[in-house]
Amino acid sequence: MNLFRRRPHRHDVIIAVVGLLTGLAGWALGLHTQGGRPFGGAWVLLPLAVTAALELVRRTAPRFALVTGTFAIIADQFTLGSVVTVLMFTDLVYAAVLYGTPAAARRIPVTTGLLSVAVAIGFLAWLHKPEALLIGLLTGIVSFAPATTGALVRNHRDAAEAATLRAEQTALLAEIDRTQAVVAERARMAREMHDMVANHLSAIAIHSTAALSLDDPATTRRALTVIRTNSVDGLAEMRRLIGLLRDSGAATEPAAAPTLAGLDALVAQARTNGASSGLGFTLKDERPAGAALPAPVELAAYRIVQESLTNALKHASPGAVTVHLAHTGRALTVEVASPYGDGERPGPRAPGSGAGLVGMRERAALLGGTFESGPEPSADGRKIWRVRAELPVGEGESQG
Repeated sequence: MNLFRRRPHRHDVIIAVVGLLTGLAGWALGLHTQGGRPFGGAWVLLPLAVTAALELVRRTAPRFALVTGTFAIIADQFTLGSVVTVLMFTDLVYAAVLYGTPAAARRIPVTTGLLSVAVAIGFLAWLHKPEALLIGLLTGIVSFAPATTGALVRNHRDAAEAATLRAEQTALLAEIDRTQAVVAERARMAREMHDMVANHLSAIAIHSTAALSLDDPATTRRALTVIRTNSVDGLAEMRRLIGLLRDSGAATEPAAAPTLAGLDALVAQARTNGASSGLGFTLKDERPAGAALPAPVELAAYRIVQESLTNALKHASPGAVTVHLAHTGRALTVEVASPYGDGERPGPRAPGSGAGLVGMRERAALLGGTFESGPEPSADGRKIWRVRAELPVGEGESQG
């Protein structure tokens, strides 16, 4: 049988050996629990040996140990009796509840309790003496008491395991939340760094290429002037970002986030950077006078315009770049249209990675808005690249 192939627990071996040796010592000394039984002499050792052997499988086969132990304790009543056999049987009852199935753990205490009551009533009816109740009491001590003790221990053990599992699950959820927070913060830092610095670096790349490729002192001087301006501005932006990433002291004031009020300066800077490439920049702000927007919406709109202008500087064909803002209903609409085509332009172009479009789409999605970008025909028959974002504004937040 499989239950005999499993190695017994070390504690079970100790219980079996100690119980067997103690029972043998008691038999040798003539210690018995009863007399006048049909089987005297060494017959008492047979139930003792059986219960001692069952202690070896009290964990691995608790049901088998209890059923067989019940027959052994009944057989012990026909011998001179050994208190050690009774004690080991109580341990088998305890183990059957503690290590058995959940159904067995529920049934055994009820069964032993009913058995104790039935024995007390039965012997009282048979003997017609109050002392017969003691037989029921002893039956309860041998069976019901260890069963209820096993049930209590098992309940405490299950509660401890459940608490440990909940703690592990809580720790796992906390780790998942921490990981998600770190990923979200890294994505936010990547967007901020890209949007703040890419505009200046793109202008530097374009004008440095122009300065190297054109043998014209005036053009070179203008290009170097733009390069220096963008280098200084980019360095300032990098210092601001590094300051945000560091732990701010009590005396350090947080840097203000850009708002739509700075779009005029942003478009003017793009106009200067794109002059050598034949690009013109226009801002059409059709928002109602006195309108105010939540800070996250203003920051997202500003960064979307900033990245769109950077992409226009890097990729647009010569022509007009238009920035259009409109505030209708509960949403702020941001549109940037730039010439799109394969035609040559006077100045060089800078390579792109596509991270800007991903960042703009993420900014819109974080606010529950929509984002679209792609080529489409214009009224004059030329193709344009249009970026369009709708950023929701909470009701009642749009008026100053």
